[in-house]
Amino acid sequence: MKLIRTKGRGARHAEEMLASLEQRGGAALDAVLPAVKRIVADVRRRGDRALLRYASQFDGLAGSSFLRVTQQEMSAAWEALDPALGEALSTAAEQIRGFAVRQLPESWSDSQLDGLTTGQLVRSLGSVGCYVPSGRHPLPSTLLMTAIPAQVAGVKRIVVVSPKPAPETLAAAHLLGITEFYRLGGAHAVAALAYGTASIQRVDKIVGPGNLYVTAAKRLVAFDCAIDMLAGPTEIVVTSERGNAADIASDLVAQAEHDPEALAIFITTRLDLAKEVIAEAKLRSRDNSVAREALDRNGLAIVAANVDQAQQMTNRLAPEHLTVDAATDLDWVQNAGSVFVGRWSAQPMGDYISGPNHTLPTGGMARVRGGLSVNDFVKLITVQQYSAQGVRTLGPQAALLAQAEGLTGHAEAIRVRLHNRRPRG
Repeated sequence: MKLIRTKGRGARHAEEMLASLEQRGGAALDAVLPAVKRIVADVRRRGDRALLRYASQFDGLAGSSFLRVTQQEMSAAWEALDPALGEALSTAAEQIRGFAVRQLPESWSDSQLDGLTTGQLVRSLGSVGCYVPSGRHPLPSTLLMTAIPAQVAGVKRIVVVSPKPAPETLAAAHLLGITEFYRLGGAHAVAALAYGTASIQRVDKIVGPGNLYVTAAKRLVAFDCAIDMLAGPTEIVVTSERGNAADIASDLVAQAEHDPEALAIFITTRLDLAKEVIAEAKLRSRDNSVAREALDRNGLAIVAANVDQAQQMTNRLAPEHLTVDAATDLDWVQNAGSVFVGRWSAQPMGDYISGPNHTLPTGGMARVRGGLSVNDFVKLITVQQYSAQGVRTLGPQAALLAQAEGLTGHAEAIRVRLHNRRPRG
């Protein structure tokens, strides 16, 4: 980890570094985009022929008969699972489901003006594709985090794709009652979900994190198939004045072990605490090669001039994960994917079992959205119903606005009702 100070000689360098971090995110995708474009176009044009070729090349799939995971395989994986792990998955599922239920928006109808009723209908999407990575580590938790909110929303068709899925992931699918699961990954999986092939019917929306190829493919298909967000490498920021160095360092190492490109930042006004955290992080990542590489590349301890500056820098970074000292800090937090409050709120608890989703915005996108939620799987349809009295009350002003915009047809559609006559032919 590098130590950076925002005052004195280091002020200019700190500002340049912060400005650069604000622009993080999209550049890495450009390097893989040409290859991804070819794959996506090929699957879109040739369907299963291209899909199965890429599945054989990249996913090690032996043939089309192995493409779809059977329910018997998922059931067998659950039966073979260590009972303690099965109980942990069940507890996590209950927590995630309970949180999603509380998030679910409601349909409503209201009439505050005589003759006009307005409201909204909450309707689920018809189908979604859940991408579950299985590269460096099996991620059954991601299956829970993507599929459960879709179930709570009422999505009828939930498709899971995962390259070389681990037994734990298959077991989690059985736990949730998933019926459509394919051994697919990468850009070709995204293309199949977006455009459909003979083997896989297209979906309305694709959710879930993935590597650069997956993320680039999601960006390419986003105008044809809805996506949740473009997820990049994991990010953690801890902003603390009184935290425990061992706690802070352990969270930094925990998130850094996801990816050599992970971003791990500690922000404080205390030089002594910054140095302690750096030493602890070095010690705790000693036997964790991925975390050590990430901390060497992208680990920072920033010593701010004052608390206000520390808070402003945190919001400018808009981190995926943010840890703060106390609940009172929530008042200044504006941009973060998910916030962890106090020393006992270890960030990995949120990765697995707290309930809030761990699929979170990266690359500064926490400026404009939060994490994946049940709201990503529903649409809000607005409703309005007028009576004759309602049109008489609001119609003249609406017609006046239409006339001001030069839309005479709009105005006439209102006035024909006001005068209760047909427009002249």
